[in-house]
Amino acid sequence: MGPPTDAWHHRGMNTTRAQSPDRSVIAGLLLAAGQGSRLGVPKALLEVAGERLVDRGVRTLREGGCDPVYVVTGAAEVAVDGASGVHNPDWDSGMGSSLRAGLDVLSEEVEAVVIALTDQPLVSPPAVRRLVDAFDGGARAVVATYAGNPRNPVLLAREHWPSVHALAEGDVGARPFLRAYSHLVTEIPCDDVARPDDIDTPEDLARLRELCEPRQ
Repeated sequence: MGPPTDAWHHRGMNTTRAQSPDRSVIAGLLLAAGQGSRLGVPKALLEVAGERLVDRGVRTLREGGCDPVYVVTGAAEVAVDGASGVHNPDWDSGMGSSLRAGLDVLSEEVEAVVIALTDQPLVSPPAVRRLVDAFDGGARAVVATYAGNPRNPVLLAREHWPSVHALAEGDVGARPFLRAYSHLVTEIPCDDVARPDDIDTPEDLARLRELCEPRQ
């Protein structure tokens, strides 16, 4: 696959699933509570292509068909247009507590949730859309794969949330559930529309900023 461009996101424009009484309600949950200790600033506040990672993540979920969208915050409190904030007071214990905090606020009308991470800016609306489409087709636990490896985002139907909640501990989110219940998981290849690269170091940030810059 060639170098990714921000066109991946623009191809997702105007694709939000129209909610109607006969359509499933699929929420988006962006985990954005980390401190970014090696970067000197919370990851949610970093910018790529002139956009904060938290705003980019919310846009990706919304354009991919998620509504409502929630952002779990911790090290930094941020307001994001088009999303509701969820504060995780135990954010420094790891991703597991953020996932649990997010699941706890989802209303009864939500039938499934797409979980994404704020530090993966190359995850795209079309990738989210593929998971949503798989759910609409009957899948109940869905994960995006890259080169055959399960990564993010992940979609989970409501009946799986108690198990996910129980297994999300420390610095892991849905991964223990996906491994323990792999026979229930539908894998969706997303190599052609997204990449799972994450931002942990200044070098990662510089590389992904270059990849995310729009190409003429």
